[in-house]
Amino acid sequence: MLSIIDKYILKRYLATFSLMLLLFIPIGIMVNLAEQIGKMIDNEAPLNEIVMYYVNFTIYIGNLLFPIFLFLSVIFFTSKLANNTEIVAILSSGVSYGRFLRPYIIGATMVAILMFFMTMFIVPNASVGFNEFKYKYLKKGKQDRVTNNIFNQLNETDFIYVSSFDPARQLGHNFTFERFKENNELDFKISAANIRWVDKDSSYRLTSYKKRTVIGDTAILESKRRLDTIFAFDIGDLTPVSYVAETKNLFELDTFIKDQRRKGASNINTYVLVKYKRWALPLTAFILTIIAVSVSSVKRRGGMGANLAFGILIAFIFIFFDKVFGVLAEQSGFSPLLAVIIPNVVFGCLAFYLLQNAKR
Repeated sequence: MLSIIDKYILKRYLATFSLMLLLFIPIGIMVNLAEQIGKMIDNEAPLNEIVMYYVNFTIYIGNLLFPIFLFLSVIFFTSKLANNTEIVAILSSGVSYGRFLRPYIIGATMVAILMFFMTMFIVPNASVGFNEFKYKYLKKGKQDRVTNNIFNQLNETDFIYVSSFDPARQLGHNFTFERFKENNELDFKISAANIRWVDKDSSYRLTSYKKRTVIGDTAILESKRRLDTIFAFDIGDLTPVSYVAETKNLFELDTFIKDQRRKGASNINTYVLVKYKRWALPLTAFILTIIAVSVSSVKRRGGMGANLAFGILIAFIFIFFDKVFGVLAEQSGFSPLLAVIIPNVVFGCLAFYLLQNAKR
């Protein structure tokens, strides 16, 4: 059963967090609208799509900033409790510091469950609309995927390669298709200067077509100026959009990563990083809650302002760590798992240290 103190702190915890979201998300929308309104007008974005964009924007950005809003809200209302000597009164009544933390942990658990559900199932749907609108109207003409030196393994025997790909025209240059036998010997190789998806009959058109079929020690060569044929792949799947992992829910993302590993995708770390960050986000709620309580539960000379300043500094350092290790995982061979674990371990240790000092 929750005591009166538990209910009081938990109510303040959830109310302040909700208020923080309600205050800052509209500000974020207004700032974004002021920055992007010119591009929306120039690219003639329909009003209904703009409205849906900001619905998705609210979900997408809100989820992204959940930990920071949580951190600042805990510092804010706990500092008020400390300044009003309410915490001193609670601890002086015989309540241990660990018992005092219980409503905070309950609140963090509730927020963590909400974050997990949103990150795994709601945010991916919002991410689709958010990113599609962004590249259609706000980043018009900019590439939303890798378009050079694309290699894919379709299955255990078939491999394709294009030196460059134009998604708008559904056109690939310097196309190669190779099929191998079970003993890893080449069965045949198809090459073409261009491959284009022919919309009218769902086939592909190859120009400067050449095929080399290997039979024993001999090779049969075939060439044509143009050939219309059918392949068992979608040309749009040659290279997924850069934000594709963000649009997959919990189950779809696992399947997608396995498929991309099989294909030998060069940017597999980007997808794996998204997966691990989703799982780590609820844990972050607990770490930041403990840090925030430890920092703000002691009455300081600078009052709430000093606590908020320190909290904002910690928040920016956390974001910096998260971004640095994220970039390392995406741009180098650094492990995505370590990129997620290291910031949480560092701040977990900081949380433990600050908690021990606060208990004293």
